[in-house]
Amino acid sequence: MIGKVVGFLLLLLLSVRVWAVDGVSLEFGKGFYTDELGVGAIWDSQLHWSLTKATQVGVYWEATAGVWRGHSQAGENQTVTDVGFTPVFRLQPTNLSEKWVPYFESAIGIHLISPTFIYSNRKFGSSFQFGDLAGVGIRFGEQLRCDLGYRFIHVSNGDIKQPNHGINFSQVRFSYHF
Repeated sequence: MIGKVVGFLLLLLLSVRVWAVDGVSLEFGKGFYTDELGVGAIWDSQLHWSLTKATQVGVYWEATAGVWRGHSQAGENQTVTDVGFTPVFRLQPTNLSEKWVPYFESAIGIHLISPTFIYSNRKFGSSFQFGDLAGVGIRFGEQLRCDLGYRFIHVSNGDIKQPNHGINFSQVRFSYHF
């Protein structure tokens, strides 16, 4: 199953122009006795709002797929497949002609996971999950095509169904914009 998901994502990423994708991402994360690896596709919404003369908020859409691998001594460690979709709001300077542009971002998205536990004492109650994040980073490179950031992500089902142990990830993310 995981091999098919990864194969599909690689095929998708190789044909990004066909799908009108504006960028791709690769993320590595660490959670409570859990490692996370994911890939994503980015679409710029072209929506931007000026807050001041020097700052703006923009929104982009992010679709991700990844795996979480449990390694708890509690036992019954699993590999969880995660597929998510998130509108991300980014606060950044208005002047994007600099060589380095810092940003802050925040979002709440949806995730589907399977199975619904990562190890014996961390269960999620349902496949449907919410994922909220806060992050910081910097865009750089030719035409600001590269993006390196840190995110803190909390995934849980919002008490829709018990148990709702949820999980937090500290994540490093690299993205490339076309």
